[in-house]
Amino acid sequence: MIHTRRTLSRDTLWLIVWLSGIAALAVWDTLFLNRPALKLLIGGFVNTFCVALMVIVVTLALGWATTILLHSLEKRKSRIGYLIATFVLNLVRSVPQVVGILIGYVWIAFMIQDGTLRNQFAVFTVMACCMSLFIFLELVDLMRERILHYQRLDFYNALLVCGVSERRIVNFDILWKNSRIHIFNKLISIFGMAVFLQCSIDFVISVGLSTDVSSVNLPPTLGSLLANIDSKQDILAIGYTLTHPGYVGNLFMGHLQGISIAFVIVFTLLSVYQVANGYAERHRL
Repeated sequence: MIHTRRTLSRDTLWLIVWLSGIAALAVWDTLFLNRPALKLLIGGFVNTFCVALMVIVVTLALGWATTILLHSLEKRKSRIGYLIATFVLNLVRSVPQVVGILIGYVWIAFMIQDGTLRNQFAVFTVMACCMSLFIFLELVDLMRERILHYQRLDFYNALLVCGVSERRIVNFDILWKNSRIHIFNKLISIFGMAVFLQCSIDFVISVGLSTDVSSVNLPPTLGSLLANIDSKQDILAIGYTLTHPGYVGNLFMGHLQGISIAFVIVFTLLSVYQVANGYAERHRL
């Protein structure tokens, strides 16, 4: 009897590596990081990943709805409606993601300050919608490419001749049955993009955007925690170690907060990149 040895795929391996790294860091921080800093780190980690997961959900809903809307306008030959929709989407596309999300976060901070947003879940939802507004077009482009690709094949016209509704063909046969792997792979990349953009914007706001808008107005995230004075000193200690190698032992004890936050951000982005590439290789996308 011949036994075949199964090896882990690249995406699964990197997912295990990420989980193991975060678990090891959690144990180390629990042992050596002071309780207030540990509580902030856990809160920032949970908030960051909750918003990123909500971005995936909102992006998928916006992307799917927009794709169906554009497809319907094309099939109905509603030229004016299609031009208006395309103009609005191109207008959103023309705004740089960082700039658009930064403006949205400033608006969210003012709403929190005025008491309009009081529930943390509502704050996270608005933050996710703000980021998704400048990300979902990438998913729309992918879905429209998949629809166009299958419209060129014989099975599309064959299903129409058999009496299958075009809505079912597009939603089920094309987007779900034959494109869900592509869509899921894109959502993995969007998750990493959401983490990066959120940390970048929170860092900018926390450093000091104005006297009225600050990190105090927003829930703590990894980006805002990285901008704290304690975390900055911890990061600067890495540069000091380059000229004083004997100081390296203090990094993992006396400067644990900033190094832990920076490690989580960088390691997560690297892992998401590797998981997305590994998933694409495994499914030959």
